[in-house]
Amino acid sequence: MTNYIDKTQQPILGNSAGVSDTPQGEQWRASMWKFILFSALGMALFIIPFQWDGKVTILLGVLTDTLQAALGGFVVYVALAIVTASFVGGLAVKVFKPSLHEDSMWAKLFDIDWLWLGARFLGALFVWMIYLQIGPEFIINRNTGGVIFEDLIPILIPLFFFAILSLPFLTDFGLMEFLGTLSSKVFIKLFKLPGRSAVDAMSSWFGAASIGLLVTMQEYDKSYYSQREAAIIATTFSVTSIAFTYVIAKTIGVDNNFVYFYLTVALTGFIAAIIMPRIPPLSLKPDTYHSGKSMLDEEIPTQYTTYQWAVNRAITRAHSMPSLGSVFKHSFKNLLDIYFGLIPVIFAIGVIGLGLAEYTPVFDWLSAPLVPVLELLKVPEAAEAAPAMIMGFADMYLPALVGKSIESEMTRFIVGAASITQIIYMSEVGALILKSNIKLNVLELFIIFILRTLISLVIITSVAHLLY
Repeated sequence: MTNYIDKTQQPILGNSAGVSDTPQGEQWRASMWKFILFSALGMALFIIPFQWDGKVTILLGVLTDTLQAALGGFVVYVALAIVTASFVGGLAVKVFKPSLHEDSMWAKLFDIDWLWLGARFLGALFVWMIYLQIGPEFIINRNTGGVIFEDLIPILIPLFFFAILSLPFLTDFGLMEFLGTLSSKVFIKLFKLPGRSAVDAMSSWFGAASIGLLVTMQEYDKSYYSQREAAIIATTFSVTSIAFTYVIAKTIGVDNNFVYFYLTVALTGFIAAIIMPRIPPLSLKPDTYHSGKSMLDEEIPTQYTTYQWAVNRAITRAHSMPSLGSVFKHSFKNLLDIYFGLIPVIFAIGVIGLGLAEYTPVFDWLSAPLVPVLELLKVPEAAEAAPAMIMGFADMYLPALVGKSIESEMTRFIVGAASITQIIYMSEVGALILKSNIKLNVLELFIIFILRTLISLVIITSVAHLLY
């Protein structure tokens, strides 16, 4: 491998600020194995699908399912403790104003503004109401708060535990640099994105939407992505996993056509990914960086081939990493930030969104303009399909739950596929984006959701007419 590097050169790392030069000799070989082994572990955890217990999944999914089964009913008390401590800690900082160092873990967890403290209060209020079954049916019903408390949170708590602690294997030991360099030209031309974002896409497509989004959030915070790039990746590549796509197909009753269903989702997502970065609001986002300047340079020096530079960047990146103990310590802090900062927000936003879908005609009103569009596309039972599609903004699973009662299999196919390609749903992805430093507000997310829905419908209905 050392033959790929001219020893008279000391090329910079692609994201070079603050890291060491390219290693030489024994350090090169040691760093090469560090890159290969840890990146292989990251891919095995997040990306490589395999058959397990009768379903297609990834190693992270197996670990998550194992921990979820081990926790059993105890996960309810974990959720109660997290959400309650999140609000109480934030309130204590506001009331007592302790002297916290700006960069300390406690400041990161609890020194928040009033808006997010309000969201934590609602989350704590809702979680106790659901647990005690006291309060309005709007909140405590099995189809509203129960979906978040009994279906979503028991998955997210173990998922985040393994995902956050092991995420550095995917992002920080050279895999991003290697694949990013190899795919940079394609991603720049097609999606107006750095090649590094290829790993985000793969970790979403084969892993989980939240995992791809967590990668994006961390890369933006490190100034490897601009605000425009992070916004595009977060709202374009945070697609749900193959495994969950099958869950949607089975729920809505089109799993007998799953291969065509998934290929349709993949085709639609690819075309939408080309279109969305080129139209507002994403095209209007500035190319500014979280730290004020870019930490990424994907230009390939003339003395290197693309592959040589990819190898060089990957091994230099692996060489720059501290000990595993330091890596896990930093990841554990990120895990606590996700638990205390995100879980309460998911309760607050998710319960309200599901309550509106279940108990109010809001989604019927919002979907009214969509009915003539569906009729123009010759979708059977358009009036029943339209509200189901708009409900996807609250939660991705809602369209499948509502749409499974539609008689036309073709319409169910369209509703199910669209619910996946819409991407933006406030019970998880939307809440994660709002919690992040990426500058996207609720109105922009809704506009992106509508645009993705319209683009998806044209493609999905065209395929559905060929199949049915």
